[in-house]
Amino acid sequence: MSVLITDEVADILISFLKEKGLEVVYQPNISAQDLLDAVNDVEVLVVRSRTKVTKDVIDRAKKLKLIARVGVGLDNIDVRYAEQRGIKVINAGAATARSVAELTIGLMISLIRGSCYGYERLKKGLWVKKKLKGHELFGKTLGLIGVGNIGSLVGNMAYYGLGMKVLGFRRELTKIKDPIKPAKLEELLSNSDIISLHIPLNESTRNFLDKKKISMMRDGVYIINTSRMEVIDIDVLIDALKNGKVAGFAADTNLKPEHPKIVELLSLPNVLLTPHIGAQTFEAQEKAARYIAEQIVLWFQDNL
Repeated sequence: MSVLITDEVADILISFLKEKGLEVVYQPNISAQDLLDAVNDVEVLVVRSRTKVTKDVIDRAKKLKLIARVGVGLDNIDVRYAEQRGIKVINAGAATARSVAELTIGLMISLIRGSCYGYERLKKGLWVKKKLKGHELFGKTLGLIGVGNIGSLVGNMAYYGLGMKVLGFRRELTKIKDPIKPAKLEELLSNSDIISLHIPLNESTRNFLDKKKISMMRDGVYIINTSRMEVIDIDVLIDALKNGKVAGFAADTNLKPEHPKIVELLSLPNVLLTPHIGAQTFEAQEKAARYIAEQIVLWFQDNL
């Protein structure tokens, strides 16, 4: 079976597959145009977030049977079209959840204390101590929109580690477990001091956090987003950041610094952005690579 890997992955994925007798082609910097030619005889395609598996790519991959994403999100893959073609799509599930959850907590603390703002001003020789009166997280209410692998970990860290109250919203409220308290969306929005987003990007979640939902929040709310940036109406968010409705915003942005909305967000003093590093730890990449390698081999054995 031939496996094409088109993004950078931990070595364990490549070595594991080769040990099991699979033919592996590793092209982590392949261009979108070259990909169209490379997938022609490939049976398994392995990607991270850089590679876009579009309808055109799928149409060119005549032998493709499995697409594996070494990560959680699937918004860079046309999943619906792949499945229509009988191609199975898998991802790394919970393998990177802890790394993303830890980053979420880090962003929360940095944002609410103004640490990065203070650091940037210090580099410029400015002493802004009096401007940086922040808040303690203890006793504050954290609202989680999305309580899956990552959201659940964030909630547990916030409750047990920081002494926060935690509300959670998802489509099936009964799946939310202690110490996270299930809440309807309206209740969560109006009662949370900090709101953290943990939802996938799809057509139903694009611009999920819109003008109406932001208007329902407490004045001076903080928003954390380690989902895709497109789940928020950024124009509405920028207005809310400027007028004080939202006191601060931190995100692990998947949009690049040249994007006009990111340029505007970065010009605001109450914004903290990181360059899509949620799963970018040695541990997360190792776990995700191993998990995907094992799943590919299992799939191969089941489909002999």
